Amino acid sequence: MSLLLDSIAPHGGQLINRIATPEQKQEFLDKANYLPTVQLDERAVSDLELIAIGGFSPLTGFMEQADYLSVVNEMHLTNGLPWSIPITLPVSQEVAEPLKEGTLIRLNNAKGRFVGVLQLTQKYQYDKIHEALHVYRTNEEKHPGVAVVYRQGAVYLAGPVWLLQRDAHPKFPTYQIDPAESRVLFREKGWKTVVGFQTRNPIHRAHEYIIKCALEIVDGLFLHPLVGATKEDDIPADVRMNCYEIMLRHYFPKDRVILAINPAAMRYAGPREAIFHALVRKNYGCTHFIVGRDHAGVGDYYGTYDAQYIFDEFKPEALGITPLKFEHAFYCLRTKQMATTKTSPSDREERIHLSGTKVREMLRRGELPPPEFSRPEVAAELARAMKVFTENQYEI
Repeated sequence: MSLLLDSIAPHGGQLINRIATPEQKQEFLDKANYLPTVQLDERAVSDLELIAIGGFSPLTGFMEQADYLSVVNEMHLTNGLPWSIPITLPVSQEVAEPLKEGTLIRLNNAKGRFVGVLQLTQKYQYDKIHEALHVYRTNEEKHPGVAVVYRQGAVYLAGPVWLLQRDAHPKFPTYQIDPAESRVLFREKGWKTVVGFQTRNPIHRAHEYIIKCALEIVDGLFLHPLVGATKEDDIPADVRMNCYEIMLRHYFPKDRVILAINPAAMRYAGPREAIFHALVRKNYGCTHFIVGRDHAGVGDYYGTYDAQYIFDEFKPEALGITPLKFEHAFYCLRTKQMATTKTSPSDREERIHLSGTKVREMLRRGELPPPEFSRPEVAAELARAMKVFTENQYEI
């Protein structure tokens, strides 16, 4: 088998589908009132969804203890496949106590709606500090990912799952493209090489620069912003999606880009999450994945390019997707264009860097980000969103 075919295969070789068939759904509904119930938070609902549609292939459910420990300690599943983030279902000791292994568990969302079923094969306790130190490289509770681990229940429930039915996304139904569908779209377009890109921030000139550099060497771009749970001070998903739509209308070739949503929640696990994000995009059919500076990072917990270095810890054929590593891009005043230190002859004083934090501060002061940082149409959208959120006493 060629390297191309190997690289575009789902992780583990098979795209998982855990969406209940009509017959299975009816069977579960008939039993609904007799099944013990566990309520899922927003992240768990996202994980359930991604397991079911194959985004987390080869996982068929929440991890049993052996896989969990192998992932936390070694960044591999017990079958040897690379996997860097534990996918688990935490509950409190009180919730776990009456649940019997070998039985079906009804899974409800936060609104009490029956959304899935877990076949409970195992329940186990775990070491929260150990998980934090290995997955997030810190045990500080101010780290948002660590804070989630410390707040959640002390017991993990494990076993295969079924999603009761696939519903349209409440905000972005036209951009809800699942892995099976994205693979069909890539084939229909004749794309043999596809680069995936994600950011939890609004797209700006540095993003545009590295994406277009990548487009020079592949057939198509899968623009795949994350719309699951994020930190409270991150830009809301609808604002980010508006910015992507603006960029695609004005600054990208329409026949070489597909915009779709990634329903996953952010973990803020830096290097480990970069591997995780790459494997998820592999399942969607991408052959390449862009990794920029501080991918999935937060604060000062990770080195600027740690998320790139971690790919060197895996054999390329084991990952099956090619990382495209880019330095921090900036606007070069000397050449009057976007560049990195690899392409710009400028001195430090001739480079315009703006962080997301600085942009939010400018917007709060009523200032538009400069064109060297953001396309004017995107800057206007961010200003509009800031005005709306300020009037409603929220912040972005």
